[in-house]
Amino acid sequence: MNTIEEIQSEIIDEFSGFDDWMDKYSLLIELGNDMPPYPEEHRTQQNIIEGCQSTVWIYANLDEEGNVVYQADSDAIIVKGIVGLLLRVLSGHKPQEILNAELHFIDDIGLKENLTPTRSNGLLAMIKQMKYYAMAFDAKQK
Repeated sequence: MNTIEEIQSEIIDEFSGFDDWMDKYSLLIELGNDMPPYPEEHRTQQNIIEGCQSTVWIYANLDEEGNVVYQADSDAIIVKGIVGLLLRVLSGHKPQEILNAELHFIDDIGLKENLTPTRSNGLLAMIKQMKYYAMAFDAKQK
């Protein structure tokens, strides 16, 4: 499996192929559509991310190797693509790697400046929740 840094570089390369933000939004929509279905049993109030304009669910568990595996969904298609990028970068890594990760790809692809302030806050809330999960799993493993 690639490192978090390598995955961020892949995403930056993919997005750098597009100059127009409409094309980048299309790529986000495609990424959202390609996400695996979110399990109904995790569509609970507890898994909703507070601070998002749209509804976003994020659930995490540990696999046998001690890697955090995230599942997510959103009722807004662009947001679903954004959370799909976060899953791609963070899912399948050790809690400590996730906690230490600096998610620079968000700025590097120009995502942050092309989001409304509420969407930007929602993005930060998603990252914060994903890091909280990693922190909890890391504490459990010690």
